[in-house]
Amino acid sequence: MSVDRLFDELGHFKRFQACLYFAAVFQAIACGIHYLASVFLVERPSFVCAPPGNVTDVLYGNYTGASLEEVLPFFKPANGPMVVRTAEGKQWELSTCQRTQRINPTDFTYEQLVNRTTEKCDRNYHYVYDHSEVYQSIVTDWDLVCDREWLAKLCQPTFMMGVLVGALVFGDIADRVGRRRILMITSLCQFVFGVSVAFTGNYYLFMFIRFLLAMVSSGYLVVVFVYVTEFTGNKVRTWTSMHVHAAFAVGVMMVAIMGYLVRTWRSYQIILSTCTSPFLFFCWKFPETPFYLMAKGRLQETQVLLDSIARFNGLEPGRLRAENLLEPEEALLEKEVAAGVAQPAEPEKKLSILDLFGTWRMAWRTVTVGAVWFISSLGYYVFSLGSVNLGGNQYINLFLAGAVEFPSYLIGCYAMDRVGRKRTCAPALLLAGMACMLIIVVPNDIEVLAIFLSMTGKFAIAIAFGLIYLYTCELYPTIIRSLAVGSGSMMCRVGSVVAPFCVYLADIWQFLPQLIVGILAFIIGILTLWLPETLGEPLTSTMEEAEALGRKKNPEEGKKDPEEGMEMNLNQRN
Repeated sequence: MSVDRLFDELGHFKRFQACLYFAAVFQAIACGIHYLASVFLVERPSFVCAPPGNVTDVLYGNYTGASLEEVLPFFKPANGPMVVRTAEGKQWELSTCQRTQRINPTDFTYEQLVNRTTEKCDRNYHYVYDHSEVYQSIVTDWDLVCDREWLAKLCQPTFMMGVLVGALVFGDIADRVGRRRILMITSLCQFVFGVSVAFTGNYYLFMFIRFLLAMVSSGYLVVVFVYVTEFTGNKVRTWTSMHVHAAFAVGVMMVAIMGYLVRTWRSYQIILSTCTSPFLFFCWKFPETPFYLMAKGRLQETQVLLDSIARFNGLEPGRLRAENLLEPEEALLEKEVAAGVAQPAEPEKKLSILDLFGTWRMAWRTVTVGAVWFISSLGYYVFSLGSVNLGGNQYINLFLAGAVEFPSYLIGCYAMDRVGRKRTCAPALLLAGMACMLIIVVPNDIEVLAIFLSMTGKFAIAIAFGLIYLYTCELYPTIIRSLAVGSGSMMCRVGSVVAPFCVYLADIWQFLPQLIVGILAFIIGILTLWLPETLGEPLTSTMEEAEALGRKKNPEEGKKDPEEGMEMNLNQRN
């Protein structure tokens, strides 16, 4: 199929493609929203085990009050318990997961040497939460603290498992029923499931619907990359593919804004789920991609679409015939098959993932590329999810974590086409690794510097995350390219599933997540230096051509035209 001719005739990114592109990418904002919404859904405020009876006096260090709500904003478990006196005259020392009754106290003071009885708080007891910052979250609604804290921590990993399943399911279905139908179904389901989450009455139903929401969000993100790629020419494909990620970043920023403005999780979830709902009113007008229609032999529908594109772009309809997009051999076979004088071509041998490891050179390349996919995803979500734990204002931190992606994609696009894919990816990973290491040595009282280094790391890892899709396409031949990108995407999703658990390691040591990401990013950044450069190289068709990438050419072979390299980005974020 002559891809270049289609866009040379109808435009690489004219009015039709621009309208379609920005409309399709608009809904990708919802994917960024749902991927990071759990940051504030599972937010845990300060809390203590509730005492029996009505509280009349509260002591905590130098703070005093007549109710727990007055003192809770200042409570820190590491600084000792909160002492309360009830209307019955009993005194209790309250901690997060236990309460201790003083036996026969002499007076009401913070420290007192008397006998005590301690009882552990569990689901049979109530907890008192600080509502000054977080009025309502799933933690406060369903008491996901103490021995049930692990349930709250499962929220994000379970969502990422849904992302993995959704990418596998919808990616395959899109090749069978078409991109347009999947875009419509997944965008509608994002709205329905997103709103439904807000009306769940228990934890397990909440998790189930969130899992379904993750599947359709991932499905949309998978297919929208393919969709916009098949409507844009190679001259702008680097730009258009990278900036789908920018829409995802807008979603991250909206999570921060809504998290600050709306402190009840149900209202927060409804608002976030409806902010891209206008997309539902015009997504049904989306056309199927010309390449899918031609791959299915629907040449008449393809011709109608080509005429519509030409008319919308101010060109003469009929200037490009669908039959002319077929290669001569394909066109001849199509006519012979239609006339009944030839049989369809035999399907090619199906390749397996083992073919990515066919030689030592290709095996090394596959392992390195898979590692880049993994650390890009792991680092992206560790920096994003962990931004709320850096100190300072958590809402500003998350907003900056999204905003910093815009310059990263702009610089990434420029660097990829100027200095090359490898020379952009490797320094980006090394910079991310250095930023993580420097965060560890920053004194705790210099929060601004820690936030700056974290945003530097997010900036760098976003560059690697944005370019690895295209770089993988160029490193492998046509016969195995989709399998290579699919395998890399699987490693990406493994990283996204591991990321929440990595963030939780901060409970063991504050900087353990940064240490893990920093070491891995630095090592993988060095390994990336051994990958071949693909800038200016044409896409390879055979394993032999792909294996020869990076080897020095003989002078008599001549130079290859850089314009022959058709840049493609056929996959999703995870």
